[in-house]
Amino acid sequence: MAVRDNWFTENEVMWPGQAMSLKVEEVLFEGRSKFQDILVFRSSTYGTVLVLDGVIQLTERDEHAYQEMIAQLPLHSHPNPQSVLIVGGGDGGVLREVCRHPDVASVTMCEIDELVCDVAKKYLSHSTATAFDDPRVTLVHADAAEYVKDKCDAYDLVIVDSSDPIGPAETLFTSSFYSCLRKAMRPGAIMCNQGECIWLHLPLIADCLRSCHEIFPSVDYAYTTIPTYPSGQIGFLLCSTAAGAVLRRPLREPTPEMQAQLKYYSPAAHAAAFILPRFAEETVAAVRKPPMPYACTSGAPPLLTRSSLALAAVGVLVGAVAATALGRR
Repeated sequence: MAVRDNWFTENEVMWPGQAMSLKVEEVLFEGRSKFQDILVFRSSTYGTVLVLDGVIQLTERDEHAYQEMIAQLPLHSHPNPQSVLIVGGGDGGVLREVCRHPDVASVTMCEIDELVCDVAKKYLSHSTATAFDDPRVTLVHADAAEYVKDKCDAYDLVIVDSSDPIGPAETLFTSSFYSCLRKAMRPGAIMCNQGECIWLHLPLIADCLRSCHEIFPSVDYAYTTIPTYPSGQIGFLLCSTAAGAVLRRPLREPTPEMQAQLKYYSPAAHAAAFILPRFAEETVAAVRKPPMPYACTSGAPPLLTRSSLALAAVGVLVGAVAATALGRR
């Protein structure tokens, strides 16, 4: 593992020429499972950090920006999610978010690496790994690509919380896997998949969108900001089995109790997550399904155009003139 002189440095072939470093206070766990290297350390500024194969998976300080958005975006886009499948997510963060919803009846979590779950339960028990004992949860240690092959109309939501498309997670970014997921999903079901970084992986994102475009009638893309992920940003690929599904507006709002627990997600953050920088929007728009113009959606403030600003200025001027005239009288 890349810990030298009490510093961890993340160097990865998927983002060459840049690196992320964190000061290490104490190494809590270091080992190797059948699938990958696992490192847990306490950092000086970001709390406990989980690293898989040299890549930061989460830190206690900023994990909510990812965990809440990858889970709450699809959860609030579905009218009544009863059965949820989580692919990956061994740290327990997505599971925690799903289990915040009392109406969810069952959650199946398919994580290939049992040791990741065990390490999370020991070292992240007060942050992400808080819902493994929920009675609604079934934990399966298997290759998700194989696990879903015999499933049919089983899930209202599928959340794919995978690592990057190399190593153990490589099969989770293929058309064949998406096709198996489509068969396992119910009418109106939603899938949300970790969608890489628009600053680093736009061609890969476009390829994934094209693959899903051939399988799902509704496809869209959102993103969140998170400082310890590459370039401080990561996206989400959202697909629905329903044609014309509205994924950009939450169909339900968090209860006051849930909202008090959330640190990042809100209805406004939901809508804003789909407003991409123009360079990314131009790429995504070519493969979004159904097509959607570049505009704000409900829940976000209206766009101020030159004409609307001009009309507002005229209104202010007219009001001022009228007030002056009344004052003279």
